[in-house]
Amino acid sequence: MKKLIVTIKLEMEVPDDWAVEKTDEGIDILRIGEGQFLDMSAEPLVSADKDGTWTTDYDDDFANRIFDMVSSEEISYELA
Repeated sequence: MKKLIVTIKLEMEVPDDWAVEKTDEGIDILRIGEGQFLDMSAEPLVSADKDGTWTTDYDDDFANRIFDMVSSEEISYELA
């Protein structure tokens, strides 16, 4: 096996009332108002054609195999 490192960085313009909060486990999440919270994380997308349509149309076994390959994940939020 070899190690794959994937780095994803998003910059978003969000409403002023959004705020960074922590779960009971200390994980950063976003409070997005009206009693809702948002956790941004990577979700696998698949396609039978690299130039075709990408989708999350796969079974739980496939998703679990992909997630089992993840040895670490780091997500942080910063509001400026």
